[in-house]
Amino acid sequence: MALSQKLQLRQSQALVMTPQLLQAIKLLQLSNLDLVAYVEAELERNPLLDRSVDEEGAPALAEGAMLAAGPNAGAEGWGGANERSPSAKPAEEPLDTRVEDSFPDHAEASPPRGVTAEGPVGYSEWAGVGAGGRDDSDYNLEAFVPAETTLADWLRDQLTLAVTSAPRRMIGQYLVDLVDEAGYLSVDLEATAQKLGTSVGEIEAMIGILQGFDPPGVCARDLAECLTLQLKERDRFDTAMQALIAHLDLLARRDFAALRKICGVGDEDLTDMIAEIRKLNPKPGLSFGSAIVQPIVPDVFVRAAPDGGWIVELNSDTLPKVLVNQTYYAEVSATAKRDTDKSYLADCLQSATWLVRALDQRARTILKVANEIVRQQDGFFARGVEHLRPLNLKTVAEAISMHESTVSRVTANKYMATSRGIFELKYFFTSAIAAAHGGEAHSAEAVRHRIKQLIDAETADDVLSDDSIVDKLRESGIDIARRTVAKYREAMRIPSSVQRRREKQAAAVT
Repeated sequence: MALSQKLQLRQSQALVMTPQLLQAIKLLQLSNLDLVAYVEAELERNPLLDRSVDEEGAPALAEGAMLAAGPNAGAEGWGGANERSPSAKPAEEPLDTRVEDSFPDHAEASPPRGVTAEGPVGYSEWAGVGAGGRDDSDYNLEAFVPAETTLADWLRDQLTLAVTSAPRRMIGQYLVDLVDEAGYLSVDLEATAQKLGTSVGEIEAMIGILQGFDPPGVCARDLAECLTLQLKERDRFDTAMQALIAHLDLLARRDFAALRKICGVGDEDLTDMIAEIRKLNPKPGLSFGSAIVQPIVPDVFVRAAPDGGWIVELNSDTLPKVLVNQTYYAEVSATAKRDTDKSYLADCLQSATWLVRALDQRARTILKVANEIVRQQDGFFARGVEHLRPLNLKTVAEAISMHESTVSRVTANKYMATSRGIFELKYFFTSAIAAAHGGEAHSAEAVRHRIKQLIDAETADDVLSDDSIVDKLRESGIDIARRTVAKYREAMRIPSSVQRRREKQAAAVT
């Protein structure tokens, strides 16, 4: 077979994951807190990025700066509402700002006391005053708030007073570090004794000392021991109560007949014992300072329009506002001589420009997806969860001409504030439950809400079983299997009909 050389021309299409595309995908799925952290890191890394200025008390931007990312109050309406689209300027357009505008109006005011045109003539009367003593400075009142005492600090303070022996105090310090935020101590006695070079009896003795600390029940190794410590503190740990604590599983199942037999008490005494246990704290450590809980900040606001439609707005407080300072780039690049410096500045400019565009695209995409969700779930916003429609990612993606993966990233860790509360965007995507007579399918979330309504309305004499719930749902036009009802009920942490009957009968007796 003869060998020969020839040229062929081929044309093909392929998706290339450029760094800019990867950055846009990453920003799309970040929550607002993660996005702020990411932008802060970019501000520290890239010298051409600056924070956008506020409207009050801040200088204007330098000449040639470009506004970043995202609308200040982008909004879209539908159903007759006034439609407003994001009004951010493209990254390529410089702001109409001059250099002289970057100085405050009072820049040419008279010099402060003690300073003349020739220079300072003496100390100002405020020279020896700290920042907190000036009327025009920021007075941070939070700087005077003491730090919150943690459970570990509270236990260490008590350990210092209760134990004087250095070896035992060291053991106590080690055990305190093992206490979780709920106040429970998870420890392997043999492994701890071997690690600290002491005996198991010494470890147990130290645990006994720690369990006598405040709050009562701290350093317990399980729930039964925690409740026991608190009952002993109240001098209520008698024989009957000891038997009740030993059979907490029966108490969880509301098997009061078995508990009366085991504890050897009557109905009234058992009711008093259960009431005493309910007054105890199963997690005593949570009364002390722990990790700060971050409140949910919605990314989108939905409000009713005057004409009956809905207006969807982006939360401008969650949108990082950064700018690319082209004036600074022009000044620095003019003085750059080496190729490495020029390459570094070009990379910084490209990175900053792409960040601005990615932030703008992220804001527009979130607004577009949220607007389509509101359009699809109009019944929920108008009449409640019972009118929530089945919805999947494909439906929204086809409506806004995007890929399903893009919609999935947009709805991750994003929240919508409505008149009915704050919901995650993924909440509005639910599976479909077929209708009993071939009608329109029902949302799984609406079916769960209907099941909860039926259970809440039942009485002690008429507790609904799962089969009874299925029959009632079919009468309402919902075709559902019994195992699906049981799955939804367990997901909502609703006990079985037997346990509910026991609870309602016990509540009726008391």
